[in-house]
Amino acid sequence: MRRFGIALLGMGMTLTTPALAEGDATAGERGFKKCKSCHMIVSDAGDTIVKGGRTGPNLYGVVGRQAGSLDGFRYGKSLIAAGEAGLSWDEEQFVTYVQDPRAYLRDYLSDSKAKSKMSFKLRKADDAADIWAYLTSVSADS
Repeated sequence: MRRFGIALLGMGMTLTTPALAEGDATAGERGFKKCKSCHMIVSDAGDTIVKGGRTGPNLYGVVGRQAGSLDGFRYGKSLIAAGEAGLSWDEEQFVTYVQDPRAYLRDYLSDSKAKSKMSFKLRKADDAADIWAYLTSVSADS
């Protein structure tokens, strides 16, 4: 699908997709409670913003980060491959990914066997956008 969209853009055509609403960081902070069983948010200086699990990577500074690239975390092969293919986290990519991580990676990599270690699915795009807004608000680059 990604390549198809790129081909259409190259021909001067665009895919019509709904614009992502700007998320609500306050609602995202509440929504992050679903995420903290696997993810923490700890600043580069070691300040704990959200104490959470270690099953998933630390999400501090995820904004703009190349997928699968946080030092010290063991990512799945497919997410590493996506990062090496150019995937960096922005709102659109994040919101789509968290709705169905495995399907996202299969589409992004054009690989029907791609897998994701993240099994949780955050079904509502608005909830994902809120969480993205929260992560942006606590990011080192915000």
